[in-house]
Amino acid sequence: MAVTEPTLTTEAQLHSGGHRYVIGCDEVGRGAIAGPVGVGMALVDAGCGAFPVGLRDSKLLSEKRREALEPLAASWALHTSVGLASAEEVDRIGLSAALGLAGARAFGALVSAGADAAASIVLLDGSFDWLNPALASPVAVRTRIKADRDCASVAAASVVAKVHRDRLMIEADAATPGYGWSGNKGYGSSAHYAAIAELGPTPLHRHTWLRQPALDLFDDAQTA
Repeated sequence: MAVTEPTLTTEAQLHSGGHRYVIGCDEVGRGAIAGPVGVGMALVDAGCGAFPVGLRDSKLLSEKRREALEPLAASWALHTSVGLASAEEVDRIGLSAALGLAGARAFGALVSAGADAAASIVLLDGSFDWLNPALASPVAVRTRIKADRDCASVAAASVVAKVHRDRLMIEADAATPGYGWSGNKGYGSSAHYAAIAELGPTPLHRHTWLRQPALDLFDDAQTA
């Protein structure tokens, strides 16, 4: 199957519609059982020019290719940012609210870097606007399914966010070894669940997300 290359068609339409800036937005770590959920943003205008060769949705790229593209994507966009919500926050307020919190932090970082919120529209991957409920003041949002695949600004945001979160998980693996986070990046796998059963969950785990079989194994290990 041919891999679809993103374009700037949607961004150009939004620029023509009166928005000076388009902020590509994508989330990472949504389905992980450990680590934060992250939201990446990449702000572009009509003058940003051609995006880096090979840019794709981060899920379609190898880790090595993402690492190589991340600085290129960050240099291409006028501003990039990544906001995080911790595993504890995911447990406490739920995934949708945590995504909004991470997105609000990413958006705030763009504004602090000089982004003009009033002249911007957020191009958000998916069909649901989880960003505005978390913002103090509403921002224009356009949702689009598969925007991370089809829209270059969102693909750039996904790469920046994925690399940022992966590096955090690699650092966490060095600090708390045994769970394989440098490889699984916090996602569930048989080895990851076996480690939880043997070593117990950590503060980096989303405790409400752990499958019951894994918890049963952990309880058995504790009482053996």
